[in-house]
Amino acid sequence: MLKRTVTCGELTAEDTGKKIVLNGWVNKRRDLGGLIFFDLRDRYGLTQVVCDPEKGKSLMNIAHKLSAEDVVAVRGYVRLRPDDAINNDMPTGKIEVLAEEIEILNPAATLPFLVTDRETGLEDLRLKYRYLELRTAEIQKCLAIRHHAAQSVRSFYSKNGFFEIETPMLMKSTPEGARDYLVPSRIYKGRFYALPQSPQTYKQLLMIGGFDRYFQIVKCFRDEDLRADRQPEFTQIDVEMSFIDEDDIMENTETMLCRVFQDVINVELPRPFPRMEYSDAMRRFGSDKPDIRFGVEIHTLNTFLQNCGFRVFQSVIDSGGSVAAICVPGGAGFSRKIIDELTEQIKGWGAKGLAFVKITENGLESGVSKFLNSVEKEIVQTVGGKPGDIILFVADESRVTYPALGRLRLTVAKRLDLIPKRQFKPLWVTRFPLLEYDEEEKRYVAMHHPFTSAIPEDRAKLKTDPGAVIARAYDIVINGNEIGGGSIRNHTPEMQQEMFDVLGISREEARAKFGFLLDALTFGAPPHGGIALGFDRLVMLLAGTENIRDVIAFPKTTSAASLMDGSPTPVSGDQLKELGIKIV
Repeated sequence: MLKRTVTCGELTAEDTGKKIVLNGWVNKRRDLGGLIFFDLRDRYGLTQVVCDPEKGKSLMNIAHKLSAEDVVAVRGYVRLRPDDAINNDMPTGKIEVLAEEIEILNPAATLPFLVTDRETGLEDLRLKYRYLELRTAEIQKCLAIRHHAAQSVRSFYSKNGFFEIETPMLMKSTPEGARDYLVPSRIYKGRFYALPQSPQTYKQLLMIGGFDRYFQIVKCFRDEDLRADRQPEFTQIDVEMSFIDEDDIMENTETMLCRVFQDVINVELPRPFPRMEYSDAMRRFGSDKPDIRFGVEIHTLNTFLQNCGFRVFQSVIDSGGSVAAICVPGGAGFSRKIIDELTEQIKGWGAKGLAFVKITENGLESGVSKFLNSVEKEIVQTVGGKPGDIILFVADESRVTYPALGRLRLTVAKRLDLIPKRQFKPLWVTRFPLLEYDEEEKRYVAMHHPFTSAIPEDRAKLKTDPGAVIARAYDIVINGNEIGGGSIRNHTPEMQQEMFDVLGISREEARAKFGFLLDALTFGAPPHGGIALGFDRLVMLLAGTENIRDVIAFPKTTSAASLMDGSPTPVSGDQLKELGIKIV
């Protein structure tokens, strides 16, 4: 085999005259006037190879046989391209290699899709032949970004006194939220391990063990319904610190993220990151992960519309609900069809309907504008409207109004291209409720997880008004994506037991599930807290892709299947017998 002396992405005009050997895949071949040209590709780039009949018949015979994705070795020398053939869009665009010898190392079979064109081939087909899609420049770029991001994260934490410590992959099943992936034990028949949804309890135990600064880039697993930005197995940056408060963790995380963005894509994030309380985020943006790259904020209008005479608004206000609106720049041009489409979307999100007024030079125009004459000026000023805009109203229970308008805000912003591209706006969301009420289960559940502590002044409310308790929790959001979340933990057994009590977890159940942690908290656990950041989602942002599968080498489908190797698959009866398991 001809072993490469250079890669396909490094030759320049300065290498003219050098004898070299290239190894790679045939990207494209073309025959022009007796000469044969083909681009040879590896993960470093492309180099144009020229085959000239003057170099011999055997060379040309081999060149004529070449097809896309054949693996070949080429020996030749570097020469400058003619002026009219220079391609300044590629690093090797000023040179070409005149082939003297070609060795086909492995011919490729007929391809299921064009590797060089990501627009060809259905996504399921590309996942089935994922190893072919891995050859594309887009996926290779994403995985290179992932590598550099991981290196940057590890470098930052190592230089700042953190130890990278691995925690177990086989652990106790303590389901709280998503379902566990279970692993049966052959030795202890009828017993199961769980794959970790998070290393939460282990990292707290590390703090109790005296390792005051811990991190790891760790695989986690959740058996839940999937979507574009979720996978059954995912990677997170897991961090825990002792003797700290919320500010310490947020400042440390900010510094890390700024370093990663600078190292990987040469972007400087603005510091300090703004902070917004959960209640403000819901009121102004209808979301606990607001995208603050653009305006179109939500405005509550109950005060102005209290006695407007419009029955729909009046009845909502009288029943304690909210009438709120967004002002869409340039939205007065929306056709009736577009407004009807938006109305159907709003209804799909649980709201009763959508009202609108268009702002013109002569005032407000719509079927409801006659009810707004007395407060027209105040409404327009409040929402920041101007002629050419449209004001969209939702009137419903507050728990419906604000999330519905939040989703509508994103929908119209995308429709009108109001969201800046490749701009990054990070935001901390703080002071979350500790608990939320589950109507189906008729009990309180943890908004984050059961190890989150309440702010000190609210601990007494856990027994009297648990829904009003504020958590020592914080989420980091970038461009409307929740990148991570963390909290200060319950570090005494009394604090932790109070939380279990309000969640309706009996003393017996708490002991059975978390007895090891409750015991550990009695042996001098330090105040501690941490954060977990979704590494896959972070890489999506860095790479500028909207599909998590682009940043994972071997992803699953939205039904948690691997089309490439066929998993999950049945297993043999003997394997099941060894485990003491029978399929029913």
